Amino acid sequence: MKTLIATKLGMISALTPDTGELVAVTLLKTEPGVVTQLKSTEKDGYNAVQVGWGKGKPSKSLAGHLKPSKAEPKLIREVRVDELSEEMSVGTKVTADVFEVGDNVSVTAKSKGKGWAGTIKRHNFHRQRKTHGGKGDTRKVGSIGSMYPQHIRKGKKMAGRMGHTNVTVSGLKVALVEAEKGVIGITGAVPGPRRGLVVIKGVSK
Repeated sequence: MKTLIATKLGMISALTPDTGELVAVTLLKTEPGVVTQLKSTEKDGYNAVQVGWGKGKPSKSLAGHLKPSKAEPKLIREVRVDELSEEMSVGTKVTADVFEVGDNVSVTAKSKGKGWAGTIKRHNFHRQRKTHGGKGDTRKVGSIGSMYPQHIRKGKKMAGRMGHTNVTVSGLKVALVEAEKGVIGITGAVPGPRRGLVVIKGVSK
């Protein structure tokens, strides 16, 4: 199971070992995870691995659930898998060394919140002309409907909250792995602000 939950540290520049090309690398800090539950198709209807991350104080309702793994995680996430590995069991630790340099990964994080934004910033709309009889407010949305169907259709591009949504970026590669420090470097930009949570998943080529 190649999945980790990490915290975004920031970005650096690094040289590729084969071509010497300068590339941007995002550094992620991860803590060892502990398998807290295994779900199987026969019992639960699907295969999944539940992993706890970090160090925290779980509630009393979770104390009994976490007792077999002897873990006190701060965060619990469930990862679906095709097949359950025989080596995987409750209490198994998941560390940064599950990834190697060159592995293909996808990352999921909550993007930066931009607050309330108009259609020009949010959806790249064009403004109205300022000259030759143009209207005073050149950044208006314009018509949002007509006589039929007499209501705004769902999904209409309008002003609203921009950002702060789950974003998944695929096609990235692992450029750096320091298992002792729990640091992983991913090529390219990873969504989300610094100190934000990032889910790293390995994907097949």
